[in-house]
Amino acid sequence: MLYLMHEWQRSMLSPLSYWAEAGAKMFGDIASPFARVPGAERAAAGYELMYRLGKAYEKPSFDIHSVHAHDHDVAIVEQVSMAKPFCTLKRFKRFSDDQATVDRMKNDPAVLVVAPLSGHHSTLLRDTVRTLLRDHKVYITDWVDARMIPLDEGSFSLADYVSYIEEFIRHVGVHRAHVVSVCQPTVPVLAAVSLMAARGEPTPATLTLMGGPIDTRKSPTSVDNLATTRPLSWFRNQLIHKVPYQYPGAGRDVYPGFLQHAGFLAMNPSRHVMSHWDFYENLRKGDLDDAEAHRKFYDEYNAVLDMPAEYYLDTIETVFQEHRLPKGTWEVHGELVRPAKIKDTALLTIEGELDDISGPGQTEAAHGLCKGIPKKRRKHITVEGAGHYGIFSGRRWRDVVYPDVREFIRTFDKGNSNTGAHGTRKA
Repeated sequence: MLYLMHEWQRSMLSPLSYWAEAGAKMFGDIASPFARVPGAERAAAGYELMYRLGKAYEKPSFDIHSVHAHDHDVAIVEQVSMAKPFCTLKRFKRFSDDQATVDRMKNDPAVLVVAPLSGHHSTLLRDTVRTLLRDHKVYITDWVDARMIPLDEGSFSLADYVSYIEEFIRHVGVHRAHVVSVCQPTVPVLAAVSLMAARGEPTPATLTLMGGPIDTRKSPTSVDNLATTRPLSWFRNQLIHKVPYQYPGAGRDVYPGFLQHAGFLAMNPSRHVMSHWDFYENLRKGDLDDAEAHRKFYDEYNAVLDMPAEYYLDTIETVFQEHRLPKGTWEVHGELVRPAKIKDTALLTIEGELDDISGPGQTEAAHGLCKGIPKKRRKHITVEGAGHYGIFSGRRWRDVVYPDVREFIRTFDKGNSNTGAHGTRKA
């Protein structure tokens, strides 16, 4: 019912949003005579702010068309490498007319980036992908909005997520695969590699876990506290709703994106209010660069997807409430998850000093679980001054974190057993 009310409200506000967009263009377009009337800048700014507060935000594109790799600009073509009902595995294929560059790119390691299925689209890792493409072949998990998946495709649980990751690792090629997981997927990714190792299968060359909830008992954040102060029934009764009739996934139980978005905003409402006020002022003053930066950020931030209910509830129970991974009690399709079975995969964990989503120590806890990996093949990095997003996006990611990730992957790409060490890096 709540989902239907949200869709009804959105449809009712759509004409107002279109009207505001037209007003912004009427008073802001230099070719319009209305742009010359007194107060036009203020009117255009007000109309555009109204438009952006009321518009629907669609999934953004990765928009990566070229990168600088091996001292040359190379073209990027986004390809579907594998399509499954709940996720598309995408590859960013690099092309060059320079044969020497092509030969060098062929020898680059293959990286599987596992994006979170936690509200935002995988395009949130655009900067992560673009940076990795300088020196690697890059694949990424692009999760499908659950409201777009018909009911006859079945359900999707946390255990299914683990199985997807195993399949993607095998598809990329286990012996040369390097897995980089960001935030939420650190848990199912570690489980997938653990299960592969326990069966005696080959495992990826390296595993990089960034800002994830391996053990949420360490430095719990407001996100962790919310998950532990309410029973699972509360999440089921309050946050799970059925997809309305107008979508392909009609009738599917989901955690709706609009509720997740409301939660994101509630974490720091004053910051978002001030950001929108600054946007209005920048438009009014003609500071177009800052205004465009605001548009790009919120085009991404406001675009959310629905999560399958089974997966979301499994995650709350398994990861945040019962801590089954660090306690050694987690079973996936009848198999016990035992990270200590991992021996041949090098492990890198990365945390932000100021991370308010996955607190310090939560990701580093993976080292205590992966006792089968020699210490010389393990490394931990705490990035000083970095919050959650700073470890995989922005200047700190590109200038501080990425050089270490690149070096770690290169070190262990062909079985080199050079020693890694724990350390702290400054921006």
